[in-house]
Amino acid sequence: MQTYTANEAKTRFGEFLDRAQREPVRVMRHDRVVGVMVSAQDFEAMRVFYANRLQHALQQSAALAHQSGLTEQGLSDLLADDS
Repeated sequence: MQTYTANEAKTRFGEFLDRAQREPVRVMRHDRVVGVMVSAQDFEAMRVFYANRLQHALQQSAALAHQSGLTEQGLSDLLADDS
């Protein structure tokens, strides 16, 4: 993964964007990573991956709650509990 300082990313922005189309590019400021630029295609793939992962986790949680006997009314009562 290529690394640019924030100043390099600013002054060589065209090159920075071109590089990000091929691989993720790390941006450093004061010796720490402050961001990573990825292509729109890579970003979309990551978004879909994490959305699917979340959906799977929610389905597992719902199945476990159902197996444990949690009803819609029970869930409403839990969510309404102010304690």
